[in-house]
Amino acid sequence: MVQMTNILNSSLQNTGYLLVKVVDTSLQTIFIGCVIEAMCVSNSNEFQLLNPTTQLALFSICVENCNTITNENITWNVYYGQMKSSSKNITQWTLFNQTNSWFFGMNTSNITVTNQLFLSNPQIILWKFEVIYKFSSEISSSSINFHLNQPPSNGSCSINPSNGTINDLFTIMCQDWFDENGIKDYILYGWTNDSTKKMIIAYSSISTYQVRLPIGDNQTSLLHLIVQIRDQLDCIIELNISSVTVRRDTITISNLINDILNSTTSIINPIIQLLKTENQNIVGQILTSLSQQLNDINDENIDQAILNGIPALSISISSLDVQNKQQILSLNQSALIEYEKVLNSHAILRDYLMTFITKLPITTLNSIKLQSSCLSQLTKATNELTRSTLTIASNRCYQLALALYSMRTQISYQDIQSVSIDLIQCASNLLSAVNGPLQQRTMILDLDSLRANAFPQDYDTDLESVWSNPNLFSDGNDFSRETIEKNRNLYYQKQISNEILNQINKLISLITSSLNVHLNIGQDFLIDQSQVFMSLQMKSIETFSNSYTKQIGNGQIQLPHNFTSFIPDINEKISIRSIMEPLAPFGNSLLSSNTNLSRLISFSLLDQNQNELFIETNENQSIEIIIPRDPNLIIPSMISQNVTSMNSIHHNLLFHYHYLNITSTHPISIHWQIEPLNISVAYLFIYKFDQIPQLNSSINEIDGWTLFCPFDLTNESIYQYFIDNQHTVDHQSIIFGLRELNSTEINRVCVNSSTKYLPITNQRFNFTSNYQMRIYTSGCYYLDKMNQWKSDGLIVGSLTNLYQTQCYSNHLK
Repeated sequence: MVQMTNILNSSLQNTGYLLVKVVDTSLQTIFIGCVIEAMCVSNSNEFQLLNPTTQLALFSICVENCNTITNENITWNVYYGQMKSSSKNITQWTLFNQTNSWFFGMNTSNITVTNQLFLSNPQIILWKFEVIYKFSSEISSSSINFHLNQPPSNGSCSINPSNGTINDLFTIMCQDWFDENGIKDYILYGWTNDSTKKMIIAYSSISTYQVRLPIGDNQTSLLHLIVQIRDQLDCIIELNISSVTVRRDTITISNLINDILNSTTSIINPIIQLLKTENQNIVGQILTSLSQQLNDINDENIDQAILNGIPALSISISSLDVQNKQQILSLNQSALIEYEKVLNSHAILRDYLMTFITKLPITTLNSIKLQSSCLSQLTKATNELTRSTLTIASNRCYQLALALYSMRTQISYQDIQSVSIDLIQCASNLLSAVNGPLQQRTMILDLDSLRANAFPQDYDTDLESVWSNPNLFSDGNDFSRETIEKNRNLYYQKQISNEILNQINKLISLITSSLNVHLNIGQDFLIDQSQVFMSLQMKSIETFSNSYTKQIGNGQIQLPHNFTSFIPDINEKISIRSIMEPLAPFGNSLLSSNTNLSRLISFSLLDQNQNELFIETNENQSIEIIIPRDPNLIIPSMISQNVTSMNSIHHNLLFHYHYLNITSTHPISIHWQIEPLNISVAYLFIYKFDQIPQLNSSINEIDGWTLFCPFDLTNESIYQYFIDNQHTVDHQSIIFGLRELNSTEINRVCVNSSTKYLPITNQRFNFTSNYQMRIYTSGCYYLDKMNQWKSDGLIVGSLTNLYQTQCYSNHLK
């Protein structure tokens, strides 16, 4: 005997007998759960608690007899629910419109839903996610229900005073906040011009606390503030509080520098005393505030130095968003001395401040956030970082990345994102800083030179010390003290450069692995900052069936059509990591003249186990790479060729010849730009490697030729020609000749001829107009596992110009 109740109307009931027939259908069992287990907290037998401010990632597993299932047979459905007024135990579910961009992996075993689903529908607190597996003879499904955790409410926050300096204390007061799960902490963030670039300032478990704030906007000194109130289950509400005015305190900076420079024992300075407290908040706030002020002063000093004739390329590495600052001015020697003085005093200060980072323990997620943010600011001025500063910062950033990696399956995607951005910025800063002096892009710091050439403590006992071997540091037969000291310093710079590069590569791998736990097919993570560009995308292997183009800052990667055929079959989904950094590393090769004015582009494909894939393509299906140059590159002027004056000189030359030395460690391409003063003239261009080219009716000893006809002129009225790096291999020089075509030849080869042919004459050259010429070389290189620059498998493309290099590669190594 059973009693049945109508699900829609509980007043309708019936009593009777029920015949039950049990049939064994052997349906496949589908398990479903949260990828980040800590994000799903059980609220009851039916519902899991979910924070609306976090991304939701679910997985499903078919337990038995699932070999035939493919992604085409998996479907996810999303429902929103309402409790029926007649019964609290009955929920009415309605299918949600799933056509927007909040959902990823709708036809895979895993689904990811961004927090925009919940934030855009705050009136809905009940959600249901159902996965359906379709087999040949039956359908199996499973579902999971969520109840949205409500954030803290009914409170307020304020700040006092409303203005001050970086050295003043401000009080944050939050009152009357309530949450049924209890309040966990109050986190303060600040921003100036862009709210998406907010940085953590402080965190506290108590509602009223004091902070020191970073400087505000450069023009208005205004700092915007946000307080995040978080409950014990990490549900957050953000509250904008009154903006405050925070001004510079140049006196504090000056006194601190003077105390550090002039102290022979312990330093008595109020800032130093606060740093010695080893309190996470106090140390983080002071270091961030000081760093930001030092960064602003450094930018101003660089701009002023450039205005005083100091080449921008010799004192700074252009950020990725910089416009050309270079100006051709006469050098003011006193300005250079003043610039170096400020540079070295700031380097000493940063060197000292960095030591306090090592004394902070890495404990909670908040401590990781605060230290990562602080390090991204403290390392931002890449021309002011000593080797000691670099070593400490690199070790600490790596330790923070390790700590983040250990938490990757316990914290939200939003938290992983914020820390990753700061750590990747720190990593890029360190690479630029350590390679700057080696690439002759930043000045050698006095403190580094002093330390490199100071007698080591084991000088008397270590008979095989590198420091005391002059043969390592001489220039040929030049054993002068100046040469030895300069090269000894560079030796240690190269050494630490390789160490930091290897450590940063490990850091990037840790960050990538931490992010990939949270990314689904179709999702991407993006950092687009002045110090670094990084993109991480998760794609299905079918993505590469057609040609694939990826914009990397103002660079680009284009994969050939049907790239899928070059990827191992075991990979169903691929992680694509793209990075652009301001400066290419020096490496272990002697190629600084070829890489010191180039950006660095990194492009990697990773399998599901986060291993980089080695890809090798066919010669006719190359990978195209566009690599920008530093915008402060000084473009060499055109060189005038007064060839008309040679018409009156007795000679028998058929061509006006030029010699170019192309000796290089690796093959290079050669690029010509010829600007005729009369745009109606045409030329015949010939060349030969390592010998003088000869061309007349009886001799044809040339390696190549081309015609310059008026319709070949660019919009700037320039003729262009290039020889790629494959043709210059094993050659030391090239000699090329130019002659002006006469009107008859122009009619034959430029006007009336559908195909170009080689016009040959035995007449000596005769120029009716002068021309200007510019020649430059380029190359394509990759950094191997030993930090050696290599060029095998790379070809320089025809789109290479003064502002970018086009490379074709048949591999990803």
